[in-house]
Amino acid sequence: MRSDILKEQIETLPHRALLISAGLKAEDFERERDKPFVGVANSYNNIIPGHIHLNALTEEVKRGVRDAGGVPLEWGVPGVCDGVAMFVEMRLSLPSREHIADNIEIMTLSHSLDGWVGVTNCDKITPGMLMAAGRLNLPAILLTGGPMKANVVEVEGGRAGEVKKHHPIEGFGIVGRVKSGAMTAEEAEKMLPLLACGAGSCVGLYTANTMAVATEVLGMSLTGCATTLATDPRKKQQAYETGRRIVELVREGVTPREIMTENAFENAIRVDMAMGGSTNAVLHIPAVAREAGVEIGVEMFDEISRETPNLCKIIPSGTHEMADLDRAGGVPAVLNRLKDKIKDSPTVNRDGEGDEKGNGDGNGKPKTIKKVAEEGRVLDDEVVRTLENAYFPEGGIAVLRGNIANSAVVKQTAVGREMMVHSGPAKVFYTEKALLDAIELGKIAEGDVVVLPFQGPAGAPGMPEMLTPTDAIIGAGYKRVALITDGRFSGATTGPCVGHIEMEAFNGGAIAAVQDGDTVEIDIPNRRLNVRLTDAEIEERLKSVKAKAPERSLTPLLKAYRERFAGVNCYGNFTST
Repeated sequence: MRSDILKEQIETLPHRALLISAGLKAEDFERERDKPFVGVANSYNNIIPGHIHLNALTEEVKRGVRDAGGVPLEWGVPGVCDGVAMFVEMRLSLPSREHIADNIEIMTLSHSLDGWVGVTNCDKITPGMLMAAGRLNLPAILLTGGPMKANVVEVEGGRAGEVKKHHPIEGFGIVGRVKSGAMTAEEAEKMLPLLACGAGSCVGLYTANTMAVATEVLGMSLTGCATTLATDPRKKQQAYETGRRIVELVREGVTPREIMTENAFENAIRVDMAMGGSTNAVLHIPAVAREAGVEIGVEMFDEISRETPNLCKIIPSGTHEMADLDRAGGVPAVLNRLKDKIKDSPTVNRDGEGDEKGNGDGNGKPKTIKKVAEEGRVLDDEVVRTLENAYFPEGGIAVLRGNIANSAVVKQTAVGREMMVHSGPAKVFYTEKALLDAIELGKIAEGDVVVLPFQGPAGAPGMPEMLTPTDAIIGAGYKRVALITDGRFSGATTGPCVGHIEMEAFNGGAIAAVQDGDTVEIDIPNRRLNVRLTDAEIEERLKSVKAKAPERSLTPLLKAYRERFAGVNCYGNFTST
């Protein structure tokens, strides 16, 4: 018998020799030991604050894999910090998402792994890993690294006990204050020590934390993972349990497409609407869904938003940070509020007896999201309000349409009541720098509608985030200035900022027809976005649309990205060719 097994294995002799050379042991290959080979895709680097602690978490994941009887095999995954990337001319952040999904596909399939863990945290890394999970359909689980904690300081000269929360993204608004003359450069520089917070994804419900929440609601991370702070000791315990759980998922044969169902995606959108997450979710969730074999259109976000009240006011839409949400019960608390609207779907959590997260000995079946919702408890009614006492009667995102947009998105819960309906003269800029210069020179007036075309996936290319101009407008003190663009926004964006306008200018979209002085009309309650031009006027102006496209030096990757999205809609198309 032993001889027969050896004969069958002889063809793998050189492969085993290579793996033993890398540190594995001969017993790791013995069939009777049933040791799954588990990949650990570690996106550690020391550039992103959300990722500087991931090596320590990865060690705990690997320890969990070993203790559960698996063999962990680690490799590195790149990660772009969107906050830093917005400072540079080459915008490779969104294209990096596809690169990450491809990276994982290459490593898992090339090395015949039985399953894998994604150790992630920030904006494009988490959706890229989710895309890989859906695409490969090998047992997988994600560990999101957790939010950072804001610096909480007493307000000088304020009321007794009055505090203010400081964090890195606040710096983008400070840029606008300096540009407008409301603050000196010296005063701004003194703020720097207060803005640095240490390890973790940025403190509010920006894209990183929005996608961590979506990951937990989709069922692809352990319950509690999204809101547990990066520096909380519980995070290392979650890492260890994640490592143990992936071995169980491999042995149970549970795959991502069984977890990331259509119901799961609807639930993720609903929770995102209730919490007021980043508009980038409208790009990422459909892309992940498509890789998992599920079609999600932009209209679903609007449909769910209309029937889902906004229950949270998390930075940048309010004053609560992710740490407050964690203290209030985390994602399960939000799910509990929405439990009558949540559709059933499995999660990576194990059902049955065990610890408070459902991990441990039990019946071996995945715990469902409805059970997570039933078990959730709200510990602060102000951080997670009731449906009857919602902050806003609808969800976070509205989808607008009109003669310059087949579709466009706005984070309506971050728009003041006075700007929900607005019309004003267009001020058109083709680069962010031109807009920032106009702010500095006082060329933007209250009531204007700033228009930034040629910022889409083909036009930019790469669809860069518009946080610098949007926060500069807010920081400059404008109260009644709107912005529309075919680019996208950071989760940090506040105010009447409308993005993702389709079709984009580079592909002949009507936003390219807008000129200085044209009246732009924004009506969020009625979901309208129009310019006061006739169809004939728009058509005539669009004849010279490409002539307006700004010249940009492009890397080979961005050239290929432009070619890929020339003539296509941005939704659901960011998938591998």
